[in-house]
Amino acid sequence: DTRLPLYKEMFREAAGEIGMDWRLLAAIGYQESHWNPRAKSFTGVRGMMMLTLDTAKNLGLNNRLEAKGSIFAGARYMARLHRLVGDDVLEPDRTLMALAAYNLGFGHLQDARTLARRLGKSSDLWSGVRSVLPLLQKKKYYRSLKHGYARGYEAVQYVDRIRTYHKVLIMAMLPHGFYGM
Repeated sequence: DTRLPLYKEMFREAAGEIGMDWRLLAAIGYQESHWNPRAKSFTGVRGMMMLTLDTAKNLGLNNRLEAKGSIFAGARYMARLHRLVGDDVLEPDRTLMALAAYNLGFGHLQDARTLARRLGKSSDLWSGVRSVLPLLQKKKYYRSLKHGYARGYEAVQYVDRIRTYHKVLIMAMLPHGFYGM
C-alpha cells in the first residue's frame, strides 16, 4: 500500500519500453528486493532489481541504488534474457525460462535445458526445465554440464513466487481490487 505507489510509474514506463506487463516487472522487483532500492544480498547484488556489478555496468547503470535506473536496467536485462531464450520457446514458457535465467544466469538455464533433453523431457517447456533445475545441485548431473553447480531449486521457487506476486498485482489492480488500489 505504501511502497509500490512510489515506484509504480517507473515500472509502467520501463515495462512499456520492452513490451512487458508492468505488473510482472514489479513482481520481479518485489521478489528481488521487496521494492527496496537500497537492498543488498550476501552475493553482492544490489538495488531494487538486485543486479550484479558486472550486469549493471553492461546495461549502462552506474548507480544500482538509484531506483529508476535499477528498474530500467532490470527491465532491459529481462528483455535480453527473453530474447536469448529464443522464439522457438512459446509463451508463457519463454518468459518463465527468462525469469529463471534472471535468477541463476542464462548459462545455467541452458544447462538445465540440456539436461532436460538428456533425460527425455522437453527443453522448450517450462514444465520440463522446471523438473530438472533442482538436479543442477547434484554432482551426478552438474559435473557433466558446461556451467557446473547452480542452486536450481531456488530458481524454481523464484519463478513460482514471481508468478504468485504477479497474480496478486493483477487482482489488486482490478477496478474493485481486493486491496483497493
